[in-house]
Amino acid sequence: MVRKVMKAGAVEFLTKPFQKEELLHAVEQAFASDRARRMEDAILDSIRARIDSLTPREREVMAFVTTGLLNKQIAGELNLSEITVKMHRRQVMEKMRADSLADLVKMCERVKLSSKSSGPAR
Repeated sequence: MVRKVMKAGAVEFLTKPFQKEELLHAVEQAFASDRARRMEDAILDSIRARIDSLTPREREVMAFVTTGLLNKQIAGELNLSEITVKMHRRQVMEKMRADSLADLVKMCERVKLSSKSSGPAR
């Protein structure tokens, strides 16, 4: 029974008789957990919206940039001039609101990890 309710999403399982404080603590934990999940979902939705605002070429450039390739290497891969790659890279940084390459990589990893860990139904 415990396994069944935990799989259904229960945060805590209290056995009778339980103290009022135990119940209140369990409810507080549930609210805190839900708050954290909603905050994370909002952040991920924001990052996904920024990614959706990128052009297909900017997404290509972002993919190469976040793997660590230099502008010159990206230009060679996409058959573009280095100046064009720099322009797309700047646009990516602005649209993604990333202060640094590390920020951009973290955002991309965060979205990738969340899509791997979440199943079809949420």
